[in-house]
Amino acid sequence: MKELHLIDIISSKLSFPEYLGDDCAYLEDLGIYVTQDTLVEDVHFSMYTTSPYLLGRKAISVNLSDLCASLSKPKYVTVSISLPKNISDDFVSELYRGINDVCDEYKVKVIGGDITSSEKIVISVCAIGKKISLHNSSRKYAKKGDYVVVTGSFGASSIALYAMQNFLYCSDELKQVHLNPTPRVVEAEKLATIIDSSIAVMDTSDGLVDALYKIAQQSKHSIEIDIDKVPVLSDAIDFANHNNIDYKEFVKWGGEDFELVACVPQEIYEKLDSNIFHCIGFVQNKDNMPCVQINSERITKDVFYNKSFNHFKEF
Repeated sequence: MKELHLIDIISSKLSFPEYLGDDCAYLEDLGIYVTQDTLVEDVHFSMYTTSPYLLGRKAISVNLSDLCASLSKPKYVTVSISLPKNISDDFVSELYRGINDVCDEYKVKVIGGDITSSEKIVISVCAIGKKISLHNSSRKYAKKGDYVVVTGSFGASSIALYAMQNFLYCSDELKQVHLNPTPRVVEAEKLATIIDSSIAVMDTSDGLVDALYKIAQQSKHSIEIDIDKVPVLSDAIDFANHNNIDYKEFVKWGGEDFELVACVPQEIYEKLDSNIFHCIGFVQNKDNMPCVQINSERITKDVFYNKSFNHFKEF
């Protein structure tokens, strides 16, 4: 998997690689979390299916989602944009209207950035969050017996993308999930206030199984889930049935849901609102070959690499 291989190369050249590995880096001396995501035209979005306003919203939301996985409170962002020379003033105005609207919703401030020219539209956001819990979150903290809980629903975003790419009708609700995701800021703050130890949390930007597998590998525990307990929008199921596709494949492997998946001990699970946090499985014994078990399907390393999203899969 070339992306992970590149990370290994980068880590080997850095004096302090210990900050790499999670979606956010925790700077203990400052009490803040830092993350950065980049959206590239025709890789992460197409201007044929979105608008400048929605693109601006999404650029911020995906970064806030990473801060949610760190259980921190989003505070500041910097926004760097690279634009074609013929870009219109209206595009920039609408892009930043979307950026500002999301920031206003979550009381986040834009504090800078950079502007350059390029062949395609590129938006890179650095987001900073304040630590609000005495405890940390990281993929490595999953423990035997933990309940695996998720927010929201799964598969809708990738089903909407599939529909738009194949010129198929899908509901506006599905399109909104993909084009205008909701970062789980409120849910993350609720979780941060009740934990009494460090826990494993990720967002599902690259898919549910992607998050589960990475938690299993980092914590060296296996995770077993029941696919039928994973929440799915009825519109997503209806679309899949109408078009003769398996919605469960989108639930497992489709990305950009931007939900939270967390592994919490029983006493914490019992304090959570079951209408917000849904239990889909459990963390099992530590073993020499940690994996994800989905009903009768075992997600091995080969299966994961073949099915998970990879920017460099063509190589």
